[in-house]
Amino acid sequence: MKDGEKKFCKRNLPKEVKLTIKASQAKKAEGLCVLDLRELTSFTDYFIIMNGNSSRQNIAIYQNIEEQLRKENINPFGVEGLERAEWILIDYGSLVIHIFSKTTREHYALEKLWADAPRLDY
Repeated sequence: MKDGEKKFCKRNLPKEVKLTIKASQAKKAEGLCVLDLRELTSFTDYFIIMNGNSSRQNIAIYQNIEEQLRKENINPFGVEGLERAEWILIDYGSLVIHIFSKTTREHYALEKLWADAPRLDY
């Protein structure tokens, strides 16, 4: 860890990560975890991965995250997957949010793909 870098723990997460977690929990997202990718990739700092129990719930989770971050003038660069809502990807640059259905999450197993990343579970 370089000088000035914060340790990866719940207390030291960036504001947009904390807001995403709170907004997700408000809509009953399940299996919520944060992966710290700062040492592993250059395209983002964090993945937040979660799942809902239906496409309707996944869309509600997405809408609440987007609304809460927009209140802080944090806007996504892109959003994909709203049509079927099996895997909604929200790209905020330093933060990429993945909202899955349970079966799609199991199929793609991002947590296993990025198993080397430090992880926080909620």
